[in-house]
Amino acid sequence: MNVFEEYLNSEDLEKRERTKLWRTSIGLQDVDNLRVSNFLIETARKHIEGEISMDEVGRSIDEYYKKK
Repeated sequence: MNVFEEYLNSEDLEKRERTKLWRTSIGLQDVDNLRVSNFLIETARKHIEGEISMDEVGRSIDEYYKKK
């Protein structure tokens, strides 16, 4: 998935590492032919950028699915 390609060349090592983890996670979804929501992509982007922590990612996803 090329959604996060821009971060793979970042000089920020933490952004690159977070990107690799998200790409792996999203790639596993793709293997099972599951579509990744725009919500998850945007949440991942916020985490990669350092705007939210992994704990906040978890809470955000929990809240999102409670509303569904």
